[in-house]
Amino acid sequence: MTEYFSQFNEIIGTYTGITVASYIVAIVILIVFFILAQITNFLFNKVFKVLTAKTKNDTDDKIMKILNMPIFYSVVLLGAYQSFNYIGVLANYSDNFSKMIKSLVLIIWIYAVSKLVNVIISEFGFKFAEKTKSTLDDELMPLFQKLSNIVIFFAGIMFLLKMWNIDITPLLASAGIMGFVIAFAAQDTLSHLFGGISIYFDKPFRVGDRVQLESGEIGDVLEIGIRSTRIKTFDETVVILPNSKIANSKIINYNQPAAKIKEKIKIGVAYGSDINKVKKILLDIAENTEGVEKNPAPSVYFTDFLDHALEFIVVTWVDSPGEKFMVKTKINEEIYRRFNEEGIQIPYPTQDIYLRNSK
Repeated sequence: MTEYFSQFNEIIGTYTGITVASYIVAIVILIVFFILAQITNFLFNKVFKVLTAKTKNDTDDKIMKILNMPIFYSVVLLGAYQSFNYIGVLANYSDNFSKMIKSLVLIIWIYAVSKLVNVIISEFGFKFAEKTKSTLDDELMPLFQKLSNIVIFFAGIMFLLKMWNIDITPLLASAGIMGFVIAFAAQDTLSHLFGGISIYFDKPFRVGDRVQLESGEIGDVLEIGIRSTRIKTFDETVVILPNSKIANSKIINYNQPAAKIKEKIKIGVAYGSDINKVKKILLDIAENTEGVEKNPAPSVYFTDFLDHALEFIVVTWVDSPGEKFMVKTKINEEIYRRFNEEGIQIPYPTQDIYLRNSK
């Protein structure tokens, strides 16, 4: 038996230059790495799966499932490389064979990293966006997810080309020129997009805030999108403004730094009225009107001598911009009622005309 094996080994060595023992060792190496791959597969499917099943969310389950595949195939490919490298059957092509194995591993991991990033953004980014009032982050997340995948695949392709000693400088130059052309052609869209991003991070206002535009229009913020912001005015008209315009204009936000808003009400009374009595009535009305803040407390000032009246100003703080007009209506109605009861006259502009007798 030993004699036959020696003859067979001699024949194989004559034609291939490799002994049977070397083939056996190469096969053993391949089997060992395959067993290692199966062990990792067992750990992911049996051990790690049981551990991650005990956690409250399924994020770790998804991550383990994604990592299982690239690790398994990476170990198998490494075993194939070590096996063929040991017997030297690809000695003349060892460099290309090594690059091919590394390329396959790189492609597998590019795909895996892309899926990992998608899971992380979906589990953390999208859930965080759902908790915020703004819709801008909900719209930005899918865009961010796509851009992340593009960056990962682009970086992977660059590494792959560099691995095969392919000069990537012309490709980078072409990509730069193409990017400049695209950016120039879509400069308006990009300005709106970056305007939306600046609004999201700078937070000059939020959905529900009452704002005054540079044009003088006042309304409530309905929606903050990627390209534009929608504001509903008091006459139920929706104003749609590009984010680039908003980012470069003056906006008054009545909800910041706090939702309180100051309301000034001017009122004129007839000359000869009791000033102290007028101030007492106005202050009593302001202090007892629903919606008026106790701190800062309301105040009343005698401000001017007009042509036809003595002018007073009632200064109050309202707890919300949305309550401003309702509170002002209540105060005006009560002033009119109380002044009538107390006999305090609210004059209107008058003009005396004297006729001269020409006789």
